[in-house]
Amino acid sequence: MLSQYVPIVGLFALAAAFALFSVTVAPFVGPRRHNRAKLAAYECGIEPVDQPLTGGRFPIKYYLTAMIFIVFDIEIVFLYPWAVANDALGVFGLVEMVVFIGTVFIAYVYVWRRGGLDWD
Repeated sequence: MLSQYVPIVGLFALAAAFALFSVTVAPFVGPRRHNRAKLAAYECGIEPVDQPLTGGRFPIKYYLTAMIFIVFDIEIVFLYPWAVANDALGVFGLVEMVVFIGTVFIAYVYVWRRGGLDWD
């Protein structure tokens, strides 16, 4: 009975061996051209500034972008079960999904027109 799991265990062992080999060999094989730009912190193209230990204030734009991402991520989560059960749902499922996608599209247009997708 356990012989059915041998290929899966072998695949996991092969993946772990490859990962361990890659991490071990990379420092010896990879290029070593360090300069000031490569060693500096990179924050999405924004020059990092020193913050006090308590942290600084984040612009509200970060939180709005995160909420927009969550909304559209949840939409994708609802699309997967519908795609799997599309045949069983029939026309009713198609109409419901069109209404759902239409509602999310209206939210997308609203966010787009309000400038929520623009980076200053």
